[in-house]
Amino acid sequence: MNDESLSIHIVDDDPSVRDALTVIFDIEGFDVEAFETGDSFMVRLDEGEPDCVVLDVHMPGKSGIEILRLLNGREFTKPVFVISGQGDIPMAVEAIKQGAHDFLEKPFDAETVVMRVRDAIAANRRNRSANGGPKVDFPGAEELTPREREVLEQITAGASNKEAGRTLGISPRTIEVHRARIMEKLGARNAADLVRIVLTGEPPEA
Repeated sequence: MNDESLSIHIVDDDPSVRDALTVIFDIEGFDVEAFETGDSFMVRLDEGEPDCVVLDVHMPGKSGIEILRLLNGREFTKPVFVISGQGDIPMAVEAIKQGAHDFLEKPFDAETVVMRVRDAIAANRRNRSANGGPKVDFPGAEELTPREREVLEQITAGASNKEAGRTLGISPRTIEVHRARIMEKLGARNAADLVRIVLTGEPPEA
């Protein structure tokens, strides 16, 4: 992947976070644009989409969750990372439910952040160019989001949370969030029940 072709938008009202992330990605050769508000980011988005977005969940004006909903409305398909502190994990989980790709916990480790963003962009490009996907002829399939179907494909192939996360460019913790959501939607009691539902097309056991 050519680093010069990678672009990232950073949306955070905290100038210290914006500056730090801008420096990190600029050093790595990314085309970086930073925004203080969600509104200014959405206006810029009309001119072209970046390869990745890093979005704070706590901002004046439109929150990160509201921005995610707007991105969903325009069928934005590039990975969006939400920034969260340790106490913001429930909100980060909510962001994932709203379509966020993954979340970055404070404090940031520069090398880890860059690696996860690179992995996410690479996974996004692979998934957009790949044909096929998991089976969709099982009970509850229509309830799953495209991301949940990707995670389900990894689960039914026997991948661990770590392996699935590496393939999809997201953290094992986020895989756990998706796995729980998938099991809830499909009515599966455990992983074995989940695999049975998908592979046999039979409804969950009573």
